[in-house]
Amino acid sequence: MPSVEAALRARIDGGGRAFVPYVTGGAPGFDADVLRGLEAAGADTIEVGIPFSDPVMDGGVIQEASRLALDAGATPLSVLRTVHEAKLGVPVAVMTYANPVWHLGFETFLRSCVEAGVSGAIVPDLPVDEAKDWAEACARAQVEPIFLAAPGTDDGRLAEVAAASRGFVYCVATYGVTGERTTLSETAAELVGRLRPLTERPLLVGVGIGSPEQASAACGFADGVVVGSALVRLLSAGERAEAMELAAAFRAAIAN
Repeated sequence: MPSVEAALRARIDGGGRAFVPYVTGGAPGFDADVLRGLEAAGADTIEVGIPFSDPVMDGGVIQEASRLALDAGATPLSVLRTVHEAKLGVPVAVMTYANPVWHLGFETFLRSCVEAGVSGAIVPDLPVDEAKDWAEACARAQVEPIFLAAPGTDDGRLAEVAAASRGFVYCVATYGVTGERTTLSETAAELVGRLRPLTERPLLVGVGIGSPEQASAACGFADGVVVGSALVRLLSAGERAEAMELAAAFRAAIAN
């Protein structure tokens, strides 16, 4: 399986912008076929959420998807089994919270990721200054730890995030939790601009990217976008074909 960074870099070096769709593992509409569908729609990497009962970074759409997934019996290992079943040609990065990772233990969690074909991991409630052991465990497992950079972060901490991140730096577009927004926040461009001198890793904007038009605007200054709630909302409503069409529309909007 290629690394997340290699896949994103191939797209960027070819003159395009990276598209990373997110889906909640174990939620309505999540199965191996939907992962294959996102790959076919042009995803460069797919982000798969491992549900947790207190998803502090997520807004209502993904919170509800996580609740339904847990009610249906989803576990980290069951989500990873689905990833393995999909046998994708693009990398997968899992997103979960510190509690499930700590519960399994770093080594067990990361070994399970590798066995499933996962290349990257995002743990948004793990601060970068407390992540030394996690980053070292990821390095041993050859899983890329992806850290979040938020608006309002001071320069010193941004430098820490940039130095610790592998794969890409997840640039949080706006204050608050995940969810579709009607406009792209001005903080997104400011954050990406501050990170540019600090790292050569891809800078992808996520949180609040609700339409292909917003994605196109974000890619005027960023290397790509992460899109979650807009897709999860459709999948949760049983509108799989519409979700795949929207994913393709995002890909087309940022093709160049």
